[in-house]
Amino acid sequence: MKTIQGIGLAAGLAALTMTATTASADQLRFAIGHPPASFLVKAGETMAKTMAAETGDAVTIKVFPMSLLSMAETSGGLRDGLADIGTVMSTYFPAEFPHTNLLLEASMMLSTLPEDPTGVEAQAYSAAMAEYILTKCPECNAEFAKQNQVYTAAAGTPGYALNCTKPVVTMDDLKGARLRIGGANWAGWSEAVGAAPVTMSGNEMLEALSQGVLDCIILSVPDVQNFGMGESVKHITMGAPGGVYVASMAQVNRDTWQDLSPEARTALLKAAALGSAEASLAYENNQADILEKVKAKGVQVHQADPAVVEATRSFVDGYLKAMPAAYQQRYGVTRGEEMLSDFRETLIKWVGLARTAKTREDLARLYWDEIYSKVDVNTHGM
Repeated sequence: MKTIQGIGLAAGLAALTMTATTASADQLRFAIGHPPASFLVKAGETMAKTMAAETGDAVTIKVFPMSLLSMAETSGGLRDGLADIGTVMSTYFPAEFPHTNLLLEASMMLSTLPEDPTGVEAQAYSAAMAEYILTKCPECNAEFAKQNQVYTAAAGTPGYALNCTKPVVTMDDLKGARLRIGGANWAGWSEAVGAAPVTMSGNEMLEALSQGVLDCIILSVPDVQNFGMGESVKHITMGAPGGVYVASMAQVNRDTWQDLSPEARTALLKAAALGSAEASLAYENNQADILEKVKAKGVQVHQADPAVVEATRSFVDGYLKAMPAAYQQRYGVTRGEEMLSDFRETLIKWVGLARTAKTREDLARLYWDEIYSKVDVNTHGM
């Protein structure tokens, strides 16, 4: 497994190959630990095109998919200047980003909202996180600053499902099942339903699934395809556990950010608005098509047994209530209850707003008007 300890080796290699990865002083290196065909990488390329257009090619971006830094290496590599921009999976680093992860770990909150968020989970949750972090969470931004990073954008997935090598539909099926999890909430859910949570980086999932180390991966259906695991997955169970994942899509090295002109920072935020809109919308809109395609190839798609759905609802209620105290005890988060209450209202707002956006451009315009236009580039990250 690649870990943060691998940063030292990466640093040495980067020092030897810097001229190969930086075309000019004004070309920003964007590390994304996803494969080239993934929605995140395509959205990163959209960011690059937008940045070039907005700055008249004065500042450009080169995307490095799954090459410059892995997902586990991106935060440390970004901190140390091995990349200028990077997609950071904050849950890989619970001690470094507790306030951000509090919001992300609460994503099963989606199932408790007054309006059903189905169809806009990715767009709404990522937008709510971006707005809350940029405008209402100084603690979140302080965490990023401590890691020499500046927050700009969020990209989300649709609800998480069980992607398995065998049928895992009922409570009996779940007993003892080995489930790869990508966050503490899904680990807690796995234990609550009698399964065995397994932690590993996203880049290791395919091998573990194909070798029988795992029975299922708790992941969005589109990401199963993004990571090339479609051949190993034979059964998909929808309706549980739910919750979404939101990546910090375009974290910027703090030194790089401060070296940019205010106009270039604004251009980067415009690029982030369009890129994050594209990624989240692609995740959400492609899920139905992907399900139809995999069914045509023989994959069986199930709905979670009612007993599993009921157990999930019970777990979510208890988990959300326990989160503030747990985060205070583990990480010293003192404002957890207030944060989750305020964030819930922001999320409810975005479920409604996201339904009005039918295209990437519609959603990007919403993101700009509601979030990014309110960011002062002369103070944010400075």
